Amino acid sequence: MTPPVPPEGEAVPEVVVPEVPALASAVFGEATEAVARYVAMLAGDGVVRGLIGPREVPRLWDRHVLNSAALAEAVPQGARVVDVGSGAGLPGIPLGLARPDLTLTMVEPMARRVEFLQDVVEALEAPWRIVRGRAEERSVVRAVGPVDVVTARAVAPLPRLVGWCRGLLAPGAQLIALVGAKAAAEVPSLVPELEAAGMRDVHTRAVGVELGAAATTVVVMTRGGTPRPARSAG
Repeated sequence: MTPPVPPEGEAVPEVVVPEVPALASAVFGEATEAVARYVAMLAGDGVVRGLIGPREVPRLWDRHVLNSAALAEAVPQGARVVDVGSGAGLPGIPLGLARPDLTLTMVEPMARRVEFLQDVVEALEAPWRIVRGRAEERSVVRAVGPVDVVTARAVAPLPRLVGWCRGLLAPGAQLIALVGAKAAAEVPSLVPELEAAGMRDVHTRAVGVELGAAATTVVVMTRGGTPRPARSAG
């Protein structure tokens, strides 16, 4: 969508796109150019639409894009991934660009965010799906289908997030949440509540340690129960 034109006589605000850091090519490889286009969209249209604060623009790479891509090392090869509460595409889009082997669906309830995600998918000619709605809605669960991994970044406290995502998490599926230092420190005290909600193997993991300021922590947990038997090809 074209940004609104300022009234006559007002200056058009200049969009300052952060330079591509040297680390980007090591993380994204051949997709580095596509990631740079996404960052430019965040810095421009993302700010205009109120999806990214202007003060975040100078740190889009470290704090948002590389930070989101860091969780790629925790996601199994070839996994079917649903990113819930995708917002402006974080962590889903950096993850999808860093890991083209993944089948990615992004779930987001707000129309203006969905429109932005659709614009990005079209601009990058990416194969990802976008589903409008909330993770706990039956229509979303039906549309998304069975997945191997659910990802989230700054969506909700972990117990609430698990409750919202239960319908998407088949037995054996993983929930991987990007968290800050404070939330990571609280995980041990939350384990009994998370286990009571049906999760097991709850643990934190440092990811992206080679990325410097973009390094972060994820909480990984697995839905308990017996995994569903695979359907035969016939």
